[in-house]
Amino acid sequence: MTVLLIDDDPEVLDSSRQTLELEGLAVQAVTEAEAALARLDSSWPGIVVTDVRMPGMDGFALLERVRAVDPEVPVVLITGHGDIAMAIRAVREGAYDFIEKPAEPGHLVELVRRALDHRALVLENRRLRAQLADGGAEGRIIGRSPAIERLRAAVANLADAEVDVLLFGETGTGKELVARSLHEAGRRRSGNFVALNCGAMPDSIIESELFGHEPGAFTGAQGRRIGKLEFAAGGTLFLDEIESMPMHLQVKLLRVLQERAIERIGANRTIPLDLRVVAATKVDLLKLAGEGRFREDLYYRLNVVTVPLPPLRERREDVPLLFRHFLDAAATRSRRTPPPLDAATLGRLAAHPWPGNVRELRNVAERVALGLGDGLTPATSALPAAGDAEIEPLADQLDHIEKQLIEDALARCGGRVGETAERLGITRKTLYLKMRHHGLSRDDFLEE
Repeated sequence: MTVLLIDDDPEVLDSSRQTLELEGLAVQAVTEAEAALARLDSSWPGIVVTDVRMPGMDGFALLERVRAVDPEVPVVLITGHGDIAMAIRAVREGAYDFIEKPAEPGHLVELVRRALDHRALVLENRRLRAQLADGGAEGRIIGRSPAIERLRAAVANLADAEVDVLLFGETGTGKELVARSLHEAGRRRSGNFVALNCGAMPDSIIESELFGHEPGAFTGAQGRRIGKLEFAAGGTLFLDEIESMPMHLQVKLLRVLQERAIERIGANRTIPLDLRVVAATKVDLLKLAGEGRFREDLYYRLNVVTVPLPPLRERREDVPLLFRHFLDAAATRSRRTPPPLDAATLGRLAAHPWPGNVRELRNVAERVALGLGDGLTPATSALPAAGDAEIEPLADQLDHIEKQLIEDALARCGGRVGETAERLGITRKTLYLKMRHHGLSRDDFLEE
């Protein structure tokens, strides 16, 4: 990733370049905006940091030209003549952030790193979308954390291995997704992928669902039915919530796994099967076996290879990438433009405990795509009840509290916007927008 640095003052340009390079960042420094544009394209892996007031093409004109090339390239504007009006204009016109001269080195480096991370996420998301469009299995398992890299490596290693696999992970960690990836990455991809949730099937029909039946095998069996096991021949059978399978069917499943053959209910002919079984559970099957609630021999038969799936709280660095992926998908389905995300929002997402794991994150993205707040709290009706007219709406109360907190922080920081934003844990851009919303001016808080 590269920082494209533009300033018509050679001394300022050289100082900023040295500051960034000393932090290990790759920098390309130029004194003219036109020279910078020649280096950009839609797949360029970097960000733009530019002075505003320059001869010829100024920073705002450059911002417009960069956004025409790729609207998702972060552009940071720097000026020695800044004010809130200019900051608001920068935000409106699509700048990633706005910083004043002289830029404090630590703040400049921090801002540049955030912008580079943002650009990396954008490019990674595009790559994943392209892989998903091509049906690539690698693109299904999204993330860059060590835990997900290990999971992808396990899928690649086991895809063509003719062994049954047990997936172990909490609810919502993507067990079916991994099972499909195992299927699609292996030689069985041309066969059927058949999924059966053992916990969602009534005991009265699960045996028929698994093994199929012949006409007249039981009351209501008017025709022949091909069961899930037989339908999965040549492909993969995914048994989710295997711990919920009734004990009497566990015995029959064990025999199928050992002999790779079935008999339909009401038939005497044995049908050979060539299939792979991937089972999934969210509980400790060996512990269940010790309690007499799961067959120990079936556990050891399934447990040829166990693949653990990490919960989302153990790979928080994947949250922004996953969220952007789900947000884009949700916005596309609802025919809406994905809303912009600031660092404060992504920070709240990263800090959330995610008890529902990736499934919960997907639901949050759906709500955000529909414009329902930050998505972390499911939308509910806010209509006031009769007799409650004297109570100020919660949104207004929170608005007043937010204004008071910002006023207090600005006063404590002597009107220094950068320091105030840092202490509040939000970006300068977000702070400028909130100050404008509340009618606040930093001039009112400047120290004498």
